[in-house]
Amino acid sequence: MQTQGKGRVNFPFPYTPYSIQEDFMAKLYDVLEAGKVGIFESPTGTGKSLSLICGALSWLRDFEEKKKQEEACLLADEHNGQDKQQQPTSCSREASNCQGSAGELDWITEFMQKKEEQAMVDRLKEEQIRRKKREDRLEKIRHNVQLKYASKRKRLEDDETQRLLQLSKEILSTELGSDALEQLDHEEEELILAEYESDEEKKVGLGLDEDDDDDDDLEEEHVTKIYYCSRTHSQLAQFVHEVQKSPFGEEIRLVSLGSRQNLCVNEEVRHLGTVQLINDRCVEMQKNKHGKKSEGEESEGKKRRVSRAVCPFYSYEQMQFLRDEVLVKVKDIEQLVALGKETKACPYYGSRYAIPAAQLVVLPYQMLLHESTRCASGIKLKDQVVIIDEAHNLIDTITCIYSAEVRGAQLCCAHSQLLQYMERYRKRLKAKNLMYIKQILYLLERFVSILGGNVNQNPNAQSISQAGTELKSINDFLFQSQIDNINLFKVLFGFVERYGATSVVKTNKEKQNMAGLQNFLLTLHQGPDKEAAIQCHPVEVEDGQPKMASPLMQIEGFLSALTNANQDGRVILNRQGTVAQSSLKFLLLNPAVHFAKVLKECRAAIIAGGTMQPVREGLALLACHVIPPDNILPIILCSGPSNQQLEFTYQKRDLPQMMDEMGRILGNLCNVVPGGVVCFFPSYEYEKQVYTHWERTGLLTRLATKKKIFQEPKRANQVEQVLAEYAKCIKRCSQVGGHVTGALLFSVVGGKMSEGINFSDDLGRCVVMVGLPYPNIKSPELQEKMAYLDKTMPRTAGQPPSKMLIENLCMKAVNQSIGRAIRHQKDFASILLVDHRYARPSVFNKLPQWIKERTEIKPTFGLAFAALRKFHHEKKSCYGSEAS
Repeated sequence: MQTQGKGRVNFPFPYTPYSIQEDFMAKLYDVLEAGKVGIFESPTGTGKSLSLICGALSWLRDFEEKKKQEEACLLADEHNGQDKQQQPTSCSREASNCQGSAGELDWITEFMQKKEEQAMVDRLKEEQIRRKKREDRLEKIRHNVQLKYASKRKRLEDDETQRLLQLSKEILSTELGSDALEQLDHEEEELILAEYESDEEKKVGLGLDEDDDDDDDLEEEHVTKIYYCSRTHSQLAQFVHEVQKSPFGEEIRLVSLGSRQNLCVNEEVRHLGTVQLINDRCVEMQKNKHGKKSEGEESEGKKRRVSRAVCPFYSYEQMQFLRDEVLVKVKDIEQLVALGKETKACPYYGSRYAIPAAQLVVLPYQMLLHESTRCASGIKLKDQVVIIDEAHNLIDTITCIYSAEVRGAQLCCAHSQLLQYMERYRKRLKAKNLMYIKQILYLLERFVSILGGNVNQNPNAQSISQAGTELKSINDFLFQSQIDNINLFKVLFGFVERYGATSVVKTNKEKQNMAGLQNFLLTLHQGPDKEAAIQCHPVEVEDGQPKMASPLMQIEGFLSALTNANQDGRVILNRQGTVAQSSLKFLLLNPAVHFAKVLKECRAAIIAGGTMQPVREGLALLACHVIPPDNILPIILCSGPSNQQLEFTYQKRDLPQMMDEMGRILGNLCNVVPGGVVCFFPSYEYEKQVYTHWERTGLLTRLATKKKIFQEPKRANQVEQVLAEYAKCIKRCSQVGGHVTGALLFSVVGGKMSEGINFSDDLGRCVVMVGLPYPNIKSPELQEKMAYLDKTMPRTAGQPPSKMLIENLCMKAVNQSIGRAIRHQKDFASILLVDHRYARPSVFNKLPQWIKERTEIKPTFGLAFAALRKFHHEKKSCYGSEAS
């Protein structure tokens, strides 16, 4: 249906929207039209995704229509101008002859203006032709079933040919012996490659150009589009499903982007597991496909078979077909992978071919926020719209993306590999490349030295005499490492750029350098010292983190981080046990520098999330929720049943009387709250300590008579199982009845269940927050951030920025946790904030608006318990079995 928002904009919507959804879409439209930055808070259950889709795509629809009208006017004016120019008057000629020097200048200016106008008109005409060509092609694919399945028929024929060749090979192997088979196999391989890589594909691979008109699809300008990014692939898939159900689902051109790990359809590559190994193998196969044989291989000829695996899915023709299929109908990642398998085309590269013509690009955070990844993926933000969803941890994400860490073991491994490579190919390397390699070897040597080790010795056998953590500014680190005289920009952009990864989709007019850094690193494993190379393959280490196949990739990231401004970051020297266990880490202090680049390029930016509080004063924030006021009861509890003041500070929370008081609170809650109760603790350690104490005192046994007790697991792969058992228990209790009325789940703030998990309906009738989860202020990294903010930011309301940072980190975690319960309009829950410090204005004001305006502060437990009992009794009467 069509709904009319403010400013008489029609917003197509699948059903009658809430008034707050109409306000959301209208405000979103205004922000996009004005080219501003907007912050939108809309918790789960308010239809945020649909509001984003319908509001943003309505603006895009109107923008494209307006652009077409302007183009039509310009082309009409140009046509009328040509008619007038064909009829010059004698008066105009006489006037031009009578003009003096000032007239000559006017004539030059007029000429330049007409030239610019003509260039714009020519460009518009070219765009119109390309747009018409693209629309005709997609329309043809959409309705021409015969054309759609012609490619599939060709693939089946190719598969049959391969099967027959394999069958003939098996028959001949039994008749002629292995020697004859080897020779025949070599001939067949050459034949298959010749057919597989057509002349057209070779031209694309080599960057040749036969006919510009045929390459319009690759070289077309990026249409105005919306980049939508979120945190996880599951969230992106959910968003795509919402687009499919929306009124725009049939007409929008949408493409989903992802990593090779998510999109690769080559089972040989997929089974490698780790992202780095998959990336390395993928690029190596491209190099084999497009690269020429070496002189040694050509001279040996058929004497020795050289195995050069190529990816059968990296087919230019099939990827173009996949691109068109993606643009014709909206597909999520899973559907894109299925299409890739069906069409025998690579979804990773095929989806990138679709970016220029797409109107909506769906991609993960990292791909948009990381500049080099953005460029490598062919993403152009100039004059485009960016929507960042689930943006509550945007700052943390940018900080993590641009921070880098390398271990001592990786430094020594990279030095060993690079040294082998240089010694083996020294005579074949150009002088400039040899210089860059020597510079990198020196950098690696100095990095190991500053950790207290020697690069020529086994890092696992070198113990560190002075263990500990040390923080340095970038300049101090460079000076102490004695590398301040090396231009890191030249090392990075001279060597790394020369051998850099080339995952960007390039046109036929650009050279494709398939020998990227990843391929260069792969050659290191082929050195003469096999044992040294094997050490750098992925193996499990003590902390459970796998070693990467290409340690130079991590080192390149660390070197790149060192090119940040001195004031924007710090280097952490972590010396632990041995050189192998020690590490160098770059900590980004100023993520605003990198996000500013995104904002500077794009036309407008929307930052949205379920919980955007706390935000800095002065930032515009649109907050809304559809939950009726009487469906939520937030309470700040200041004291317990025995009048013990509740203050879970680091000094007091370990006291037995404080843990006993918390146990009595939960015991009373379980008597009146039906279904599930979720209790959040500040940390895993404290949760374990309290659990052990209650186990010893017998409280757990008493709690278990009313609620079955569950604990959040530390391992991510066990979360689903615990949640399933928790939900099953609550459902069984509501159906059967009896003394046990549900389940009690002990969870952890910042853990697996505090974000992205929905405790809707009976799964979360009450959320309990034990204390205030302040971060560890003794952390060197946090102390450095606090010092940086105090130096660079002004005080707010008399408070230093460092104190505001601590409170913001704490309340952001609280808001994420308590937002797990209310998930739709008819849902209801109580929220218990157990600590008197929540009543402080500086803390209270950082709660989400929709919770803050309904929060009650209860100085005694009796008042709080009475309110809770009344709330849940009324809801049980109102909703019946749903609340039991």
